[in-house]
Amino acid sequence: MPKKLLLLPPLCASSTLRAPRARPAARPAMNAARTGYRVFSANSTAACTELAKRITERLGAELGKSVVYQETNGETRVEIKESVRGQDIFIIQTIPRDVNTAVMELLIMAYALKTACARNIIGVIPYFPYSKQSKMRKRGSIVCKLLASMLAKAGLTHIITMDLHQKEIQGFFSFPVDNLRASPFLLQYIQEEIPNYRNAVIVAKSPDAAKRAQSYAERLRLGLAVIHGEAQCTELDMDDGRHSPPMVKNATVHPGLELPLMMAKEKPPITVVGDVGGRIAIIVDDIIDDVESFVAAAEILKERGAYKIYVMATHGILSAEAPRLIEESSIDEVVVTNTVPHEVQKLQCPKIKTVDISLILSEAIRRIHNGESMAYLFRNITVDD
Repeated sequence: MPKKLLLLPPLCASSTLRAPRARPAARPAMNAARTGYRVFSANSTAACTELAKRITERLGAELGKSVVYQETNGETRVEIKESVRGQDIFIIQTIPRDVNTAVMELLIMAYALKTACARNIIGVIPYFPYSKQSKMRKRGSIVCKLLASMLAKAGLTHIITMDLHQKEIQGFFSFPVDNLRASPFLLQYIQEEIPNYRNAVIVAKSPDAAKRAQSYAERLRLGLAVIHGEAQCTELDMDDGRHSPPMVKNATVHPGLELPLMMAKEKPPITVVGDVGGRIAIIVDDIIDDVESFVAAAEILKERGAYKIYVMATHGILSAEAPRLIEESSIDEVVVTNTVPHEVQKLQCPKIKTVDISLILSEAIRRIHNGESMAYLFRNITVDD
């Protein structure tokens, strides 16, 4: 049987024979996929980190180590206290009353993570700020589009949000946006926490909210009512630039040019379309901020015979005197999710109740990191929801 030849590495001219050295283990490629991810909170205050802690507890992870604070001159400083190289980073930012500071915290943290070589930077922004400024108003600007461009420039590659004020806002971004829905949690609250909810009617406080109210009514198999009239003010009155420039007296008109005059709007007397007498009225909307319109709607529903009134919304901003006005009104309960911190308002008004939505946010984080489909989180969701 012929002997096998042992091939040795070639020797240099003056070298002596030595045993071959073991080859070192191959290093992983620089761009090899990694399984690590971290969750950071872009705000260090206790109220704002509460949601982040709930999410990390559900994920079985620890909150990333970072420091976010304001300098004495008002500038925002962010320091990342651990390595994030090659990892998927999720930044959770809830929006407190100081919206502009929260936006800067998010931008600066995203940029810090980008320069620290994070692989993907995903912003978890349950309530997206400036979402009401998503249409042109006379000589104003579409601030929401500006914010989307700033987030992309800072380094974000994906956003998870909830119940955008206008779904078309997703088109402002140059990267993926997952617009989750809080309605399953609010529907569950109605079924489990409102006694005799089968005797309820879903109410839209203005025609603009009718689609959302219809979605709730169809899922709960309940009736629908819509409040309409001059006491309601809608955003559509001055939404687009076709009202600009404003009409000017003695304006110069080209000879022979006669355009038809747009008739001024005149709202009818306030009325409730639908029967609410002897029933529970549940007003639904996406945002509850200035509560005057909700309080006025509750008074009208009381006059029409509703014996109990609930207000349900995804984002409970509850600015200014909202807790006091709710406490003194005919509203029996205001139910909101924890997309926005509102612990102070709850202390001022015991009528305010909170529904936790950290479950769906943590599941979205898990699926995005693992590259799984998000379809499960949008099951039975239609275009109008």
